[in-house]
Amino acid sequence: MNTAHRSPYDRGAADSYYRRPFNPHYWLDNLGAQVVPLERMTVEEIVEYTKGYRDNESDNNFKDWGNDD
Repeated sequence: MNTAHRSPYDRGAADSYYRRPFNPHYWLDNLGAQVVPLERMTVEEIVEYTKGYRDNESDNNFKDWGNDD
């Protein structure tokens, strides 16, 4: 399982962390300008994204946007 930065696993975990909807994809660059969408992902990549998303959901690890008062 590739858990490196920009990997499908990493993107799934990040989407969950920031409470974004489940949307399989991954990045080819550091800024997300080159995105590989679901339609171009392999079954293995979709499984990795899903695992990253679900692992983060199970860990209950979400961005605390806080109150800047």
